Amino acid sequence: MRILVTAAGRAIGHATCSALSAAGHEVIATARDVSMLEDLDVALRLPLDVTDDESVRTAVAAAGPVDGLVNNAALGGTAPIEAYPIDRMRAMFETNVLGALRTVQAVTPGMRERGTGVIVNISSVQGRVTSPLSGAYSASKHALEALSEAMHLELAHFGIRTVIIEPGFIAPGMKLPDDLPRPALYEPLFAEWEGADTTLNVGGRPGPEIVADAVVAAISDPATPLRVPVGADAEMILGTRAQMSDAEFEATMRAVLGLTW
Repeated sequence: MRILVTAAGRAIGHATCSALSAAGHEVIATARDVSMLEDLDVALRLPLDVTDDESVRTAVAAAGPVDGLVNNAALGGTAPIEAYPIDRMRAMFETNVLGALRTVQAVTPGMRERGTGVIVNISSVQGRVTSPLSGAYSASKHALEALSEAMHLELAHFGIRTVIIEPGFIAPGMKLPDDLPRPALYEPLFAEWEGADTTLNVGGRPGPEIVADAVVAAISDPATPLRVPVGADAEMILGTRAQMSDAEFEATMRAVLGLTW
């Protein structure tokens, strides 16, 4: 299959391109900075900024017909909702939600005409379960999941599959900005929450390869369900959440993570 991957310069995107190539697929790796793609063994490397309409049109035209799309581009950032800058949240939605929508809208007509295709959107465990200080990121991933579910219901009719990949904590993690507000009032919460992934991932976070393998499996297997949790922490969190009320889940989370805030 001929597959286009966004934000392929590092971490999950980079590992996904390598895994897809190793599985025999023809991979088109894209990133805003093409120099970050030089070490990838792929069919084609293209510049792509998912926040720019013309950049998306140009990249998709250069890529030619694609059988698969992996939407991986995303921004992160932690800060309390009370202090989260509106312009930074807008930028996050521009990349995490509208960026994915741009690429979907660009490749879907061709897939529809050919009667086949698969779109894999990289979400997060936080696309279904929100944590303190990550409300903006979670909101963007909740939105991506809603779009993806609608796509599943709309596009399956045309032979196009949609898959949502929901990773937990993955090493090395997203490159987070260090200039978001960190009000002193919230320091105790930051202190408590910053150790959460250590509690949930004894022995350390798994590497991005675990997500890449899930993407390869999703693209290869037509029986893949709409949502695929990735990582022991994601499976545990989402499995627990599905069995509990809001109050029960919050109480359990506080007990497991030792939250007093």
